[in-house]
Amino acid sequence: MIKVSDIAKKKVVELMQEDGFNPENDFVRVGVKSGGCSGLSYDLKFDKENKEDDKVFEDNGVKIIVDKKSFLYLVGTTLEYSGGLNGTGFVFNNPNAQRTCGCGESFSL
Repeated sequence: MIKVSDIAKKKVVELMQEDGFNPENDFVRVGVKSGGCSGLSYDLKFDKENKEDDKVFEDNGVKIIVDKKSFLYLVGTTLEYSGGLNGTGFVFNNPNAQRTCGCGESFSL
């Protein structure tokens, strides 16, 4: 299960609408790919359909899809949004990550 904070939900809805997606029907696709300074990096994009092997969740009114491989890395993660001095953007609070880089966009287990 992936959780979505209230602030992240507001930003997701805003960005989906700007990009022509419908927050009530479309999805936020969250994934993990190789790369980044810590070995793995997060991938976040909008999608209109889920694939056969996707896991589908809904939290705080946001529909999230995750491929099976990425799901193992993301269990228990909370998607948050930060607008502070360290930069603006989505932040993944991942309890599975043992090490993260300074920018928070990559991690290792």
